[in-house]
Amino acid sequence: MTRTDKPPVAVFDLDNTLADTAHRQRFLERRPRDWDAFFAAAPHDAPLAEGVALVRESAEECEIVYLTGRPERCRRDTLDWLSAHGLPDGPVHMRGDADRRPARRTKLEILRRLARTREIRVLVDDDELVCDDAERAGFTVVRARWAARSAELRVAQEREGRT
Repeated sequence: MTRTDKPPVAVFDLDNTLADTAHRQRFLERRPRDWDAFFAAAPHDAPLAEGVALVRESAEECEIVYLTGRPERCRRDTLDWLSAHGLPDGPVHMRGDADRRPARRTKLEILRRLARTREIRVLVDDDELVCDDAERAGFTVVRARWAARSAELRVAQEREGRT
């Protein structure tokens, strides 16, 4: 099957792209960081209107794929959250529970794998480093700048490989 036999793919991040993580940032501001509490609070994330509108609009022409740095152990909560907010169906790619590589590496690896068989129309993500690397690799990127920025989350994404 060739890449043109299926609709293009629109790839969406979750945290601070579709889901507002502001209420759980406090768990990252502690030392040590409380990762269990941070992820346990994810089902209570409010949807971000801009991201939700964009994913729904994209679903009119594209297959939706979700690409998150959340660990695999959060899959059930993540699927339930997507369903509860009426977001389009699509595969969810998650980080392995023990994978601590930076999000920009893990996400680019998955994007390249998807691009082998599918046209990637767009990646929508809030992580500037992920966006920079994806653009350098030739992907079209929409930078999700509609959520409050968190220095703690940025460190978690890049240095600690946690989300």
